[in-house]
Amino acid sequence: MKDELDRLIDTARNWLGDGHGVAIATVIETWGSAPRRRGSHALIRDDGLFEGSVSGGCVEGDLLLRAQEIAVSGGFERRDYGVADDSAWQVGLACGGEISVFVQAIADNAFAPALIDRIAVARAGGRELVLSTDLATGVTREGEAEGAFVNVYPPRLRMMIVGAVHIAQALVPLATIAGFQPLIVDPRDGFAASARFEAIAVDTRWSDEALADWRIDSGTAVITLTHDPKIDDPALIAALDSDAFYIASLGSRRTHAKRRERLAAAGFDEAAIDRVQGPAGLSIGAVNPAEIAVSILAGTIAALRKPRA
Repeated sequence: MKDELDRLIDTARNWLGDGHGVAIATVIETWGSAPRRRGSHALIRDDGLFEGSVSGGCVEGDLLLRAQEIAVSGGFERRDYGVADDSAWQVGLACGGEISVFVQAIADNAFAPALIDRIAVARAGGRELVLSTDLATGVTREGEAEGAFVNVYPPRLRMMIVGAVHIAQALVPLATIAGFQPLIVDPRDGFAASARFEAIAVDTRWSDEALADWRIDSGTAVITLTHDPKIDDPALIAALDSDAFYIASLGSRRTHAKRRERLAAAGFDEAAIDRVQGPAGLSIGAVNPAEIAVSILAGTIAALRKPRA
């Protein structure tokens, strides 16, 4: 499954391969109710065709004209947009926010085409890539540089679900819509039956074996749903020994207290065990499988978007 960044990478490669000039626009600052977060991209081709978004449509009309020129002639430019009055409906942000967008040619003296490949390779290998852009010179380089705009490209987002239960049936499509690649493992034949999941095959290995093969990384969330320690605990141990950004396990507070005892007996200290959210998900009063799936996805997104230390 490809996410938004995968699609932008593919588009950039295809357009460059066809000989087009291409510009990349990046949100470098946001204030107020900006609809796209810092680091979001849009690609603009020399004939005006574009892919991606920096504002959800608010400022693209104005931005595309200038970006198209940069795609043809090269160079870079910072453009600031905000709302001060009714003109926001023409050029600005009617939602009340402000954004600054940096536009560069995808060229060796700006955003080098080789960086597109480096992002793709890092993500495919489960690693993040850090790029820094000198806003004075318009040059982007790999690594973190003081005083530059720094953008972090994470690995592909994955959600490893342990337990092909009713909640998983609701969680899989929700996670997919949110940009996660869902993977399910359940060694119990009845739960893993293909008729229960239309778009995904359930792995029938034991959870620790499957997760070891899938290689948990910093773009991975691990969710255990079976209530069976023989299945859940090995997955939690594998997750705690990894860089998973979110770990959660279904069950009551009493169940979670016993789970903490087992994890402590397995050698994990309090700080490590605290990484496991239990009960799983945000507390929204969820009672049925679909609502619980929403709460788990919300908890996952909250962990993903938590500011970096």
